[in-house]
Amino acid sequence: MSAFVERHVGPRPTDIDVMLRAIDAATIDEVIDRATPAVIRLQSELNLPAPMSEPEVIDRLRQLASHNTLALNFIGQGYYGCHVPSVVQRNILENPAWYTSYTPYQPEISQGRLEALLNFQTMITDLTGLDIAGASLLDEPTAVAEAMTLMLRQHRGERTRLLVDVDIHPQSLSVLKTRALPLGIEIVVRSVEADDDFSDFYGVVLSLPGSSGVVRDLSDIISKSHASGTLVTVAIDLLSSLLIKSAGEMGADIAVGSAQRFGVPMGFGGPHAGFMAVKNGLERSMPGRLVGASVDVHGNPAYRLALQTREQHIRREKATSNICTAQALLAICSAMYVSYHGYDGLKSIAINAHQLAAIIHASVTQHGWQPMSGNFFDTVTFDVNGDAQALADALAARGINVRVYSDTHISVSIDETTTFDDVMILLDALDVAVVIPESHPIVEPVRSDRPLQHPVFSRYHSETEMMRYLRKLSDKDLALDRTMIPLGSCTMKLNAATEMAAITWPEFAHVHPFVPREQAAGWLELIEELESFLVEVTGYDAVSLQPNAGSQGEFAGLLAVKAYHDSRGEGHRDICLIPSSAHGTNAASAVMAGMKVIV
Repeated sequence: MSAFVERHVGPRPTDIDVMLRAIDAATIDEVIDRATPAVIRLQSELNLPAPMSEPEVIDRLRQLASHNTLALNFIGQGYYGCHVPSVVQRNILENPAWYTSYTPYQPEISQGRLEALLNFQTMITDLTGLDIAGASLLDEPTAVAEAMTLMLRQHRGERTRLLVDVDIHPQSLSVLKTRALPLGIEIVVRSVEADDDFSDFYGVVLSLPGSSGVVRDLSDIISKSHASGTLVTVAIDLLSSLLIKSAGEMGADIAVGSAQRFGVPMGFGGPHAGFMAVKNGLERSMPGRLVGASVDVHGNPAYRLALQTREQHIRREKATSNICTAQALLAICSAMYVSYHGYDGLKSIAINAHQLAAIIHASVTQHGWQPMSGNFFDTVTFDVNGDAQALADALAARGINVRVYSDTHISVSIDETTTFDDVMILLDALDVAVVIPESHPIVEPVRSDRPLQHPVFSRYHSETEMMRYLRKLSDKDLALDRTMIPLGSCTMKLNAATEMAAITWPEFAHVHPFVPREQAAGWLELIEELESFLVEVTGYDAVSLQPNAGSQGEFAGLLAVKAYHDSRGEGHRDICLIPSSAHGTNAASAVMAGMKVIV
């Protein structure tokens, strides 16, 4: 263990001796005794296992990985298997020039990273058909929730009701409900049709495709919503946008989703780069970061963070969101995945997924099981004329995972990694005869334009060219592979390579978040072990690892505080004191939790 500490954590013993002599102290314990009141000092030893060496850590991680089961996965529901190009994995995800650099508050030392994030924004605007996109968000459910509050701010009226189509991913609906409650937003969930009356709602949330896989043209619904003064957000699947008419062309005000299936492993649920794109006029209300292109004093192109007045460090309790960062590393991975494949490569992946789904659709239909729709992209949901959970359990016992959509419906999703043989294995397990459709039209409404026209999506299709491009960009950044970093702590720069080695191992990387629990035994053991260690260190009774950013952790804590007061009949205690020296997200989180902020 000593070798690990000396290599990764703080000064060497000789450095400590020099510092102790400078302050006239004999030991570190003496320094702590001087500085820390005895009443708050922990007098006993922590009950933790003995520290491990680096080789022991790798062995332990291998052991945990072996407890996970990799099954044939057809679950979908917002998470999909993908092939991470080796040039992206090796040169970005595993490269300290990329994963240790600070998020770009200082543009003069972040030009490579900013250019890569601008590529991400360009990719998102192209595929969504909207005007402006941000430099990523934390995940899809919170992106949907951010759209909910953006529409409310933009509405500026008296309406506080949000209409959500029933065919939305359940995890997104769950986060929507959590975020809506403290803000007094009433969520109405039902099947949304074009003949609905939207005049009582400030916003509508739709999905394309729906969580069931159903694809429909949303143009009429969006048009009627706008006629009622109601804004519309569409949660989209990026891969489907290669084939389906874009959300922007249908008239959507906002598009949100996840870039996970573009070259980022599922990793039992994350982290993944969410995204938001908006039409012109909404950009100043967008959460998170926006990279802009500028020109320096010499006339050369330069990149910077734009519209920085939205940053929580400046707006504080007037901030409209507590998102102050982005999933920069993973957004860059997705952007380079798209650059590597280009339009033709991505469209080929999309068509293959659609055609395999068409085989499943034709086969189950011939079998007598009724699909929910004849218009789909990569997901087919059908009535099995019986107990869907029992069928899913039987398939799981044979190493095949499907989604239970309802009591009588199962849902099957195709991704980039699915092969024709995989589909044959699934149909055989279902005891369904294979039917190969003679032809299946591209899912409608068909996309008529060709996105991804920028040269960055056509120049780097060879590994050599992509490798050189990534090196060129990283040479413009300041990261821990060169020197100390002047700002911040909320990046991966202090993670040792040993601690990160396992993130690309298949047994961890390719586990879907909604697999049966027994298939994720290694993941659950790892999570529970870490939680127990943190309980011992912090002295709390329980620890949650669910928040995927510090800002989301403080928000979760404030929700717990608010719920505590509500449970005691003291909901009127809604003032949150925020020190003037606090991080900017603190005040924004309190506002989101329905509290009044006093600085």
